[in-house]
Amino acid sequence: MTNIDEQSPLKPPTAADPSKIKGDRRAHTVKLGDVLMPWKDMVRVDDPLSVPLISVKLHGQGAARREIGDGKAPKPFTGNRGRAGQFVFSRIWARRGAMALIPDALDGVVVTNEFPLFEVNKEILDSRYLNYLVQTRSFLGELERISAGASGQNRVKEATFLNVRVPLPPLVEQRRIVAILDRADAIRTKRRQLLTAYDELPRSLFAEMFGDPVANPRGWEARSLGELGVFKNGLNFGKGEFGHSLKVVGVGDFGARFNLKSFDGITEISLSQLPDNDYLLKNEDILFVRSNGNKSLVGRSLLVYPDNERVSYSGFCIRFRIGRNVGVSAVYLNSVLHSQSVRQRLLKHGRGANISNLNQKMLQAVNIPIPPLPLQREFAHRVEAIESARRKAERALALDDELFASLQSQAFRA
Repeated sequence: MTNIDEQSPLKPPTAADPSKIKGDRRAHTVKLGDVLMPWKDMVRVDDPLSVPLISVKLHGQGAARREIGDGKAPKPFTGNRGRAGQFVFSRIWARRGAMALIPDALDGVVVTNEFPLFEVNKEILDSRYLNYLVQTRSFLGELERISAGASGQNRVKEATFLNVRVPLPPLVEQRRIVAILDRADAIRTKRRQLLTAYDELPRSLFAEMFGDPVANPRGWEARSLGELGVFKNGLNFGKGEFGHSLKVVGVGDFGARFNLKSFDGITEISLSQLPDNDYLLKNEDILFVRSNGNKSLVGRSLLVYPDNERVSYSGFCIRFRIGRNVGVSAVYLNSVLHSQSVRQRLLKHGRGANISNLNQKMLQAVNIPIPPLPLQREFAHRVEAIESARRKAERALALDDELFASLQSQAFRA
C-alpha cells in the first residue's frame, strides 16, 4: 500500500474558536461542517486483503472489519485511509443509521468514496455526543429528506450532510448527556448479551444430551432423512395477479432463526388462484434453503408453526414433512439439522467445497440418529422453556429501546 503522492495527508485545520462558530445563538445549533472536517489520506491498495476494510452497520450498530468470503477478494483500488476516532458514514445507508466512529481495532482502515471520513473538532464537540445525536429519529428523518437518487439507492452527499444543523450545547452539557445515555445503553447491551446466551443454550443442551450427531457417540440406530418423511420443492410465484392473498416464506426469512412462529412480517402476495394444499405449510414442517447466491445460506433449516394461517414457501426452498409414527420429534430433528457437523457433511457432499444448490436426493441421504422418543420430548420441553425466557427478555429489550429513544429525543431537542 502506497501513498498517492509524497505530500502529507490532508490534516484538519486548527480548531476554530467556539465563540466564532456561526451558530444560531437562540437555539444553540451549528452546521455539521462547523465541527467536522473532511479527511483525505489517499493510498493505493494493490492487495486488498492486506489492509482492514470497513463495514458500517445499520441502526447505529457501529463499524466493524468487513469479512471477505471465499473467492470474493476485492480488486486493487485507491482509497482513503482513516484513523481511530474519526467519524464515517455510508452514503447509501446513512439514512438507516449506518454512521459510526472508527474503533481502535480499525485504525488504518482504507475506505472507498462511498464512506466519507471526517475529523471531529474535539475542542467543541464530544465524539460520543455526536455518535448518539446522529441516531435520533429527527436526524435520520432529515437524512431521508435530503438524500438523492433512485429508490433504494438514495445517497447522502457529503456537502449536504455537512450543511445539516444540529444542537451544540457546551462540552460539559454534552458529556452529561453522554453519561445518561451510556447508562441507558448499558442496560440494552446487557439485555442483548442475555439474548445471545439464550441462543446458545439449545445448542449446548443438545450436545450435552445427544452428543455429535455425525459421530453418534451413544450408538443409537440411525435412519436416513428420506425414511422419516417426504419432501416437496416450493413454487415460483408470479406477480401482477389479484384475488387471493397468500403469505410466502422466502430465503430472506431464515436468518439465524431456529423456528418461525409469527408470520406478521412475511411477504404477502396476491394470486388469481391458490396453490394446492400440498404447497401450504403445516405446524412442524421443516423448510430448507435449496439455492442461494450466498453459499453459507444453502442447507439452512427452519421449523415452522403457521397454525391456521395460509402460508406457502418459495421455489428456493424445499419443504420436509415428518411422517407418522417414525419416532422423531420436529424440535430434535431440526436441532440435528442445525448442528455444525451435519451441515458440514451436507454442504461438502464429498466435493471438497461448499455447494450452491441442494436437492431432495442429497437431503434424503442425511443420516439421523434416533434417540428414545421420551428423551427427544424432554429436550423439546426444555428448549420451549428457554424460548419462553427468551421471549420475555425480548419484550424487556423492546421497553429498554423505547426508554432509550425517549431519553435520546429529550437530550437532543434543540
